[in-house]
This record gives sequence, C-alpha cells and structure tokens, in this order.
Amino acid sequence: MGNEITNLDKILHQVTKPARYTGGEWNSIIKDWDKTPIRIALSYPDLYEIGMSNMALPILYELLNRQPDVLAERVFAPWPDMEKLMRAEGIPLFSLESKHPLKDFDIIGFSLGYEMTYTNVLNMLDLAQIPVLASERDVSHPLVIAGGSCALNPEPMADFIDFFVIGDGEEVVLELVDIFRTWKQSGKKALKAELLRQVATIPGIYVPSLYRVEYQTDGLVKSITPTVPEASPTIQRRIVTKLPPPVAKPVVPYIEVIHDRGAVEIQRGCRHGCRFCQAGIIYRPVRERPQSEILQTVDELISNCGYSEVSLVSLSTGDYPHIDELVASLSHNYPNLALSLPSLYIDSFSVELMDSLPAHKKTGLTFAPEAGSERLRRSINKNISEDELLKTAAAAFERGWTGLKLYFMLGLPGETADDIEGIITLVDKVRSLGKKAKGRTPQIRVTLSTFVPKPHTPFQWVAQESEEGLNAKHELLKRGLLRKGSKISWRDPKVSLLEAALSRGDRRLGKVIYRAWQLGSTFDSWDEYFNYQNWLDAFAGANLEPAFYARRRRSLDEILPWSHIDIGVTTAFLKREYQRSLDARATGNCLTEACNVCGLERRQPACQQKLNSKNLPINR
Repeated sequence: MGNEITNLDKILHQVTKPARYTGGEWNSIIKDWDKTPIRIALSYPDLYEIGMSNMALPILYELLNRQPDVLAERVFAPWPDMEKLMRAEGIPLFSLESKHPLKDFDIIGFSLGYEMTYTNVLNMLDLAQIPVLASERDVSHPLVIAGGSCALNPEPMADFIDFFVIGDGEEVVLELVDIFRTWKQSGKKALKAELLRQVATIPGIYVPSLYRVEYQTDGLVKSITPTVPEASPTIQRRIVTKLPPPVAKPVVPYIEVIHDRGAVEIQRGCRHGCRFCQAGIIYRPVRERPQSEILQTVDELISNCGYSEVSLVSLSTGDYPHIDELVASLSHNYPNLALSLPSLYIDSFSVELMDSLPAHKKTGLTFAPEAGSERLRRSINKNISEDELLKTAAAAFERGWTGLKLYFMLGLPGETADDIEGIITLVDKVRSLGKKAKGRTPQIRVTLSTFVPKPHTPFQWVAQESEEGLNAKHELLKRGLLRKGSKISWRDPKVSLLEAALSRGDRRLGKVIYRAWQLGSTFDSWDEYFNYQNWLDAFAGANLEPAFYARRRRSLDEILPWSHIDIGVTTAFLKREYQRSLDARATGNCLTEACNVCGLERRQPACQQKLNSKNLPINR
C-alpha cells in the first residue's frame, strides 16, 4: 500500500473536498488488519455527504465492529474529479479507515436506497478492480452483497450481486458472519458455490444465481424457480421484533453532510398506510424504542460527538407515544440543544410540538398534503381534510412561523384536472391565512414530485403517467402558482420514468444497467450528470423499453418480478387496498381502529399482542 498512499497524497489537493477520502474522523474504528480475519467494507453508492447521512450504515458499522474477529470499514462513491485522478494514477478504490483496496476485503456490502444509484455500484466495483458481473467473480474476489429498500425487488441488480439481504439486517448479518467464519476456517475456500448454497439457507437471504427466471413470449415473467434444494421458493423479509440499541457513538464527519446532526431512530415503521408509500409497507410493523433508551442515547450522542442538534427519526415522528413528553424532557435536560422532528403529520398537534422545541427559529414548516382534493387524498389513504390542513396552517402562522413548504405528488392514480386546480386553490388559501395572521405575505414553497409506482404497494400494478401528461400538469401549476407568488420546484419526468422502470424491472434490466454504465452513466441522481440518451440507447440495445416497465398497467394476476419476495404483507391485502383506492375509500389506522389483516398479524407477536390487548375488531 505504500505507493498508493503516496499517490493518494499527491492527488488529494487537486479534488474538491479532499476530506471525503481521508478518513480519520472522530469515532471511526480502526482495527489491526493482520490480526482480524474477517474484513467487511460497508458501501453507500453515492457521495460521502449522502452516505454519511444514511441510518443503516452506522448501525451495521457498530454491530460488526463489536465482533472481535470482524472489522468493518466504510467506502463511498468518489466524485468524478477524484475518480478521474484515481484511474490516471492506477489507485484502486479503497476504504476510509485503513486505505486498503476493496479487492482485499472478504465482503463488500452495498446499501441500495435509490434506484438511480445502480450504475454507481458498477462503477465502484470497476474502480476497485473487481469484476462487475457476479458470474465473472471467483473465490479470489470479495463477496458482493446488498440490502436496503431497493433489495425488495432485487432482480434488476441480480447480475451484479452475489446475494441480497431482504429486510432488517441487524440479526441476519451476524448469522451471515457465522456461516462465513465457519466456511473460511474449513479450508473450502475454493468452493464459492458451496458457500452460496449455505448462505441461501439463512431466512431473508436471496441468492439470485440459484434461481431460474423464465419469460413468456409477450415479455411477462413466466416463472421464478429455485435450482437447488437450499433455495426457498419464497424469501421472507427479516423483521427484528425489538429494535436493537441505537448508535450512540457514530463517526463524526470533518465536513458538512446532508444531515449534519446526531440522530436517534425512535421508532421503525408507520401506521398511516399511504398507498403510494413503499416505506409504509416494507417497514411494518411499528416498533417503538423505549423513551428511557432515547433519553440515554441523546445524552451519549452529545457526550461522544459534541452535537448541538439531534434528530428524532421516524417515518411519522408525531405518532411516537407521548412524543410531547419526550420533547419536554429533552428540552428541560438540554435547553441549548436544537431538536429536529422530521416527517410530521398534518395536524395542529404537530405545530404545537414544533413550537415547543428549544433553540428553534420559526422560519418554516414542512407538510405533505400530496394531493389537491379530499377525494384524491382518500384514494391514496392520505386522509386529511382541507379544513384540517387549513387549521394546521393557520395555527402555524398564528404561532409565528413565517413560511410553509408543501409537498405534492403529480400523476397519482385517478388524478384529474380538477385535482391539479385544487393544488393551486389550496396553496392560495394557505397564503391568505398567512396574510390574515401576520399582515404580510408568507413564503410558500411548493415541491412537486412525480408518482412512481413501487413494488409491494397497493399501486404496484398501476401505470405511471406519460411525460406529456406530466409536463402539461407542470405548466398548469407553474402558471397558477408562480402568478400568486409561490416558489415552485419539480423533478424531471425523464428521471421518474427511469426510476419507475428500474423499480419494477426484472432480471433483463441487468443488461440495460450494464450498458448505461459502459456509456458513461454514473451519479444518475445528480442533474449535472444525468444522461437520458445513454439510458435510451441502453434499453434499445437490450431490445427493451422503459415504458414496458413504467407505463404499463399490470394485471392483478400477473407474476411480478418480485413475486418470490415475501415482505409479510399479503398480496390479498394489497389488492384489497388497491380496490379501496378506486372507490376513494380510506383505510383506518390498525393500531387504534380495526385490524386490517395485512398479513403481519400472523407472523408478528407484537401485532397479535396489541390486537388482543385492545380487543379490536378485524376489518376484512
């Protein structure tokens, strides 16, 4: 490594933010490489600033490094200026902690949280001088594994990944290490195929090379079949019943990252059941962390990291039981600590909660109505009335907040022109409330996202709207909102088309991803590097079309590319929810109302206990 360290020192002054690549941050863990037999590189396939804001990475980093014979180190995608110099100097991609090349590790684990990072995975492997295709790697190469929300449809990345972790990783990763340890000590390292068959017996592990996928003449999936006895016909998502202890001593970056603060996951899962939201399905059931554990962790975060701001993380933070008491306790104990409460629901309680936060400037609140009419909000199960939304906005302005950021989604199933006009009308009413409360025009920022149908949701069968239809709606909203003084931002529909295609794709998309990367596509989630033509050429070269995956309504009886992945929520429940969306019928919160029989009540003791203890009825 001596020459490579010298070369690295020579190039760092030529790149933006060299601290992305130096390592040595506060609380980073460096073990003796020669005395630690199992070496794992944890990778996030995007920029350092984004990867260091990921919640899963520090959990696995701490969990693995607690094992005496395991070292876990981090690696992120180098920005193009760094990549260019690394390739010119012959420097392979390396870990931050020890600067060892990734090819020297036993296992490389990628966290897949966004489909538009897929080409970065290929680029990082190539930069590490590791064959990109799993079929070209042997025992001399690291195992390449992946987890995260995108792994719930693993097929588009099946050509590149040795195996996927489906669901919560805290327990399964230790089971994986146990098998790898035994295999490595047995002296059977020449038999990678044997290791993969052993790994396939772990619940929640999917080894794509052990399955055969067949297609019909019309391009639909015909079957997904295991080829060895160890591979299960369905892979059940791993679910930790009790949340493991939170990370209280995370690595502290030298440079500002996206979420530049301490973070405590206060609960996992969401009880609202928005039909477009994949996270609300794949992270079920709700599991809450004890308040005493949260208070202790915040205390340790401040002591270990020196943070002056801490985020209480959840998909719906305001739903945490007695969240007001938790905030009051933290405010009392740490009067100078800024608390961040992301993902608040639209209600006056959320405003009161934000108003109680210490050291908080009242510049703006963020809410997500998602749709412009009550009918469409009921259809997507975002069951918020206009009166409630306006009451919440009025409470915010009366308490001194100077602006609101509102998120809306375009192209939702069943959306009409009246729903688009409803967004303009709703935003105008919110602005009028601000004027009445403070006598001045409030700042209203509107962010528009494009609906992307996701696997394992009630909308997994629907078609994404065409680019022409989306552009027409964008123009209508721009004219209506900008004329009234709102700031507006939106995402390129071309990116959303590819996201939908990759999200709902099958194994044939491996050729598309591979070709797009060969044509130069990396950092596809960054506007300055997104190249739509590369992707069109890649699809054409594979005799495929993105519209086949994104803009085609699927039959309820179709075998989907992810049909062999059992997330615990049944297909029958998703179909029932889809029908309720067509009828614009909301589904209640199963923790306070009737059990909705989503499927998890069969597998999760916590669901059954709550159902029994509250003597709730069952809503079929």
